[in-house]
Amino acid sequence: MRLRVEAGLGPEAYRLTVADGAVDLAGGDPAGVFWAAQTLRQLLGPDAYRRAPVRPGAPLALAARRIEDRPRFGWRGMLLDVARHFRPKDDVLRQLDLLAAHKLNVLHLHLTDDQGWRLEIRRHPRLTEVGAWRPRTRRGHRASPLWDDTPHGGHYTHDDIREIVAYAAERHVRIVPEIDVPGHSQAAIAAYPHLGNTDVVDTSALGVWDTWGVSPNVLAPTEAVLRFYEGVFEEVLDLFPAAVSPFVHIGGDECPKEQWRASATARARVGELGVGDEDGLQAWFVRHFDRWLADRGRRLIGWDEILEGGLAPGAAVSSWRGYAGGVAAAEAGHDVVMCPEQHVYLDHRQDGGPDEPVPIGYVRTLEDVYRFEPVPPGLSPEAAAHVLGAQANVWTEVLDSRARVDYQTFPRLAAFAEVAWSTTLPAPEARDYDGFARRMEGHLLRLDALGVEYRPPAGPAPWQRRPGVLGRPIEGKPPNV
Repeated sequence: MRLRVEAGLGPEAYRLTVADGAVDLAGGDPAGVFWAAQTLRQLLGPDAYRRAPVRPGAPLALAARRIEDRPRFGWRGMLLDVARHFRPKDDVLRQLDLLAAHKLNVLHLHLTDDQGWRLEIRRHPRLTEVGAWRPRTRRGHRASPLWDDTPHGGHYTHDDIREIVAYAAERHVRIVPEIDVPGHSQAAIAAYPHLGNTDVVDTSALGVWDTWGVSPNVLAPTEAVLRFYEGVFEEVLDLFPAAVSPFVHIGGDECPKEQWRASATARARVGELGVGDEDGLQAWFVRHFDRWLADRGRRLIGWDEILEGGLAPGAAVSSWRGYAGGVAAAEAGHDVVMCPEQHVYLDHRQDGGPDEPVPIGYVRTLEDVYRFEPVPPGLSPEAAAHVLGAQANVWTEVLDSRARVDYQTFPRLAAFAEVAWSTTLPAPEARDYDGFARRMEGHLLRLDALGVEYRPPAGPAPWQRRPGVLGRPIEGKPPNV
């Protein structure tokens, strides 16, 4: 076998040639060579996905062929929420293997939220001593009466993160760390009460949130809070070097403004900064860290709420509430990652049947994901060039184990991967789903070899069901917004 870089092929592009019993893998860069190897692995069959040979000495038969391929998008990602339900380091490493096997190249780690802080910050040790643990957890949707009274938590040490980052780099996967500001911050406030709005709430009485939804407890708009989070981000940048993590996600979404409206400190801050109102305060947070990160050679990315109050210069947008935020940002000249919840939130249910475990959101079948289009029609060519790519998001409020993450993620992530990679897919309604479904029959054998507990085509196995655990299904066809 011959492996080589041939720069003329272009970034991440490759050519695979099988002729006269020899295999030649050429890539436009090292990533392209790696993706060529993934295609070769597919051609070798399911046994190539096992950790050790199961048929030692069996001949490997490959028909003569030539494949040239390149990705449509440079950002082909998945978000894994490790804040709501912690996933141990080995699960993250396994997820990186699964992404690489599908030629996906971004893992967005949602590291902090109201329900937990998952990253060791040595200068602020209580973030994990206190913020990484909650005393109990609601089972199912926030309207569920069921509770798990086992304390839940965990975090990644500096060395855990260095291992994850190095493992990702070897597989040509970038990591996007997310540290939420100014909302989704109750775990941090529970650890360090001065971070909250102390003039309107007794923050010393707050604990890590044990239910789902959006906590009203948000960061105070003070210089002390900025300095605290600058210290956090200094450690983040050290742990996630620019070569693997050029983007840093600051959240910026779902920030309730009630405490700011009631806070004399926040109201005075609005006047002092001249930002007009509470939406202006949120934009001030975003602009501050946009400049701070840019000064250190990184780029800020945030959820599409960062458009409210004015988009920070240089910021990129994760468009989650639909296409509209991404369209507005792209037309204004900002880079966008399309991840609309109506299409690619994989925690949403896969079927409308009664056996679907803890059903959340709209029904999003394998076919629905296969027909997802990251670039909405009507976007100008100039704006379309700002679509960096697409991302499938896996939120874990109701995914309390690796098996549950597997079930919700696969096989739909395979459909998403083809959409994000392929340069030849026609418009969504013209795509050959029947042909894709036939190819998926073979791919399920690869997932079996990898030990992935995916949703079977006929529906959940008995042990995958969660009878009696309340979800939040939404009926009807999701709006295309």
